[in-house]
Amino acid sequence: MDKAASILFAQKYVSDLISFFGENIDVTAQTSDDVIELSVPSTSSNSLLIGRNAETLRSLQYLVSTVLRNNDAALWRVNIDIADYKRQRAEKLAKQAREWIEGVRTSGDSYVAHLNAADRRIVHQVAIEFDDIKTHSEGEGRDRVLIISQASS
Repeated sequence: MDKAASILFAQKYVSDLISFFGENIDVTAQTSDDVIELSVPSTSSNSLLIGRNAETLRSLQYLVSTVLRNNDAALWRVNIDIADYKRQRAEKLAKQAREWIEGVRTSGDSYVAHLNAADRRIVHQVAIEFDDIKTHSEGEGRDRVLIISQASS
């Protein structure tokens, strides 16, 4: 399955999955860095589709990614955003990261954040804006943490 077919397949697969919840919606798709970005508009099933702590949303992504991989798709990495949940969450996290960074700048003490991989990536991207701050991750699996510290330390 080539890139275009992978995108169309993922788009239709998510649309079909959501139709089981009684929602007939148009899922939009684009690619960014070989990742299929699927956008699902707001529906009455948002909370069900996103789930507690976005567990259902991550499961949907995993399911679509696995199906693509099993069908030898050229693209199989998938990011699904339902009702702009991820975009809004990223904005809130970026604001929080700036507050953590200001705290590190003021106190000089490092800050340790227990975040999932996607959230750590957002904080790393925010930290790039600050020349005097560095970030890195330590640990393995669920014990992996992000550390924000002054670049001079």
